[in-house]
Amino acid sequence: MTRASLDKQPHEVASMFDDVAERYDLTNDVLSLGQDRRWRKEVAKAVDARPAQKILDLAAGTGTSSMPFARAGAYVVPCDFSQGMLRVGKRNNAWLPYTAGDATRLPFKNDVFDAVTISFGLRNVQDTDAALREMHRVTRPGGRIVICEFSHPTWAPFRTVYTEYLMRALPPVARTVSSNPDAYVYLAESIRDWPDQPALAGRLQGAGWSKVAWRDLTGGVVALHRGFKES
Repeated sequence: MTRASLDKQPHEVASMFDDVAERYDLTNDVLSLGQDRRWRKEVAKAVDARPAQKILDLAAGTGTSSMPFARAGAYVVPCDFSQGMLRVGKRNNAWLPYTAGDATRLPFKNDVFDAVTISFGLRNVQDTDAALREMHRVTRPGGRIVICEFSHPTWAPFRTVYTEYLMRALPPVARTVSSNPDAYVYLAESIRDWPDQPALAGRLQGAGWSKVAWRDLTGGVVALHRGFKES
């Protein structure tokens, strides 16, 4: 795969996720060695959803990431640009208000949500900065953003091993469990080329978010970034 293969159009990325929707959650569980469950628990803690709050869960896929917010009593809107993902989610949890939407042009009014969160989806958005600005727009003053995304391990020897896993081991494993293993080759490339923790924090600040901070999970394999919209 060449670097140009990452320059997919939005409809191409949506189609790719449509193709993997049926076994998406299982595949993620296998490829992350079960770590994705822990990461999602940390996201839920960081979002800290409360009863009657409005939470926007972007790149929600089948809605797995939205369930902790719903269980906390919040009104959560799972939003994704993949119709295939939304169909699978609607089949499993029809009561959730699944919404089709592009992260760079969100179909919501200004200052609506108490919190906006996106897990493992921001790097697949064609215009990251536009998406961060849109998330800022739909968040109420005093509200918060939580981003969970693959990042860069902080310990150099581990970073080398991790990169080797991404580029060599992940695709063969994906072939055994995924309905579209080629999609996971693209995902491996996108993880490797994603900005590191300080760079993403800078982009959040550039989009208007304040008090931006991050916390590494699993040695920096994943990072949780958090910010606030000034009152």
